Amino acid sequence: MSRLTDLFSKKQSDILNIYFTAGYPKLDDTERIILALDKAGADVIELGMPYSDPMADGPTIQESGSQALKNGMKLAVLFDQLKDVRTKTQIPLVLMGYFNQVMQFGEEQFFAKCMEVGIDGLILPDLPLEVFAREYKDMYKKYSLDSIFLMSPQSGEQRIKRVDELSTGFIYMVADASITGKQGEITKKQIEYFENVDKMGLKNPRLIGFGISDHQGYTTACNYANGAIIGSAFIRQLKQNPSNERITDFIYGIKGHHLIA
Repeated sequence: MSRLTDLFSKKQSDILNIYFTAGYPKLDDTERIILALDKAGADVIELGMPYSDPMADGPTIQESGSQALKNGMKLAVLFDQLKDVRTKTQIPLVLMGYFNQVMQFGEEQFFAKCMEVGIDGLILPDLPLEVFAREYKDMYKKYSLDSIFLMSPQSGEQRIKRVDELSTGFIYMVADASITGKQGEITKKQIEYFENVDKMGLKNPRLIGFGISDHQGYTTACNYANGAIIGSAFIRQLKQNPSNERITDFIYGIKGHHLIA
């Protein structure tokens, strides 16, 4: 059983997935932030693989990616940083990036490295569903990697069912068909979309992302899915103050717990 499957078998609601860019704000911060998030109460950590030409990233994540690249972050460095992480934490770790990065690294070498360091799943928005099904599904299985695909308000019923069929671990439910980091309250139209998907009875758990930035957004997302994904708001916190204490404050604030002193 994968760490993600194990998590969702034990906890079906209020899942908090935190995204941050590997190698940001400083190159060697990756492991420290993972451990701080685990200790503070995050349920899943989504590590962004910084890329020079991101498609869906808003300005906050783009800026963090650019800084991480300037810091010297690349996939070989990231895998080296993660080589001992599984001796310190068993929190589910997911890599988020672009399939071009995987191709440049070498597909099978990349998947093997993921398994070696204990990565649980991959989110690669530019990997088409049918290409995955035809060419990579078996390779994911070989290296014990969950395949996490995205759906959006623009996804038709047929695509949503195909996403559910091919996904393992969970489905990334995009709340807003725009770039990441857009802020504002969840709209009535978005809630209608969440409710319509819920009625479809999909087999995979769903986490809602894009635009979730505070306790209210997290709570609303958790009312319509198994949990929420928060990225840009956490990156902003890291830019302002990346200390372990402030990371704990951030997680406590999202969950509505009392903040530490």
